[in-house]
Amino acid sequence: MIESYKTALILAPHTDDGEFGCGGTISRMIQNGVDVYYVAFSTCEESVPDGFPKDILKHELLNATTKLGILPENVIILTYQVRKFNYFRQEILEDIISLRKKINPDIVFIPSLKDLHQDHKTIAEEGVRAFKNVTILSYELLWNIISFDHTCFIHLAEEHVLKKISAIQEYKSQVHRGYSSGEFLMSQAIVRGVQVGTQYAEVFEVVRIYSKL
Repeated sequence: MIESYKTALILAPHTDDGEFGCGGTISRMIQNGVDVYYVAFSTCEESVPDGFPKDILKHELLNATTKLGILPENVIILTYQVRKFNYFRQEILEDIISLRKKINPDIVFIPSLKDLHQDHKTIAEEGVRAFKNVTILSYELLWNIISFDHTCFIHLAEEHVLKKISAIQEYKSQVHRGYSSGEFLMSQAIVRGVQVGTQYAEVFEVVRIYSKL
């Protein structure tokens, strides 16, 4: 199913959210000829650990998305202030609508609408508002959600999981987070695979499936 789409848009509130939520699926789509665009709405300069340049996450993002196979010209980086997205809902919506007109995706990936992080929730809600006639899947960020509807599993090969891990390991400034370890990421892919009788998978909530047929 996932290869039937021609153009995918990943809406990531912060750098690395897209890699964590759907890095393996991104790798699989690109391998099968899907044109993938990635938008990060903040480089979180206020949250960069001591000892790193304030713009480090921008460079880490570009390295990580390259590892997944996303073309550099398909990566868009915006500069909203971390944890303040809800103050700029209209501006964010207008940015997303502009991206919709420019990219014209037929599948969009967003955070869960039940995500507890205020920035994630804002991007999810404005993403749904902007895309009416597009398939939308919400990706899983375990540490930010209380519940998640496991309504769509995408099968991954080992190479897709390894590319996801390789991409996330480009975030040298974030290695202190336990869920960025290769062991955790591989285990997560295995658990999701077990749930549907395959070796590896990523899981998504179905927000909308749209078909012109």
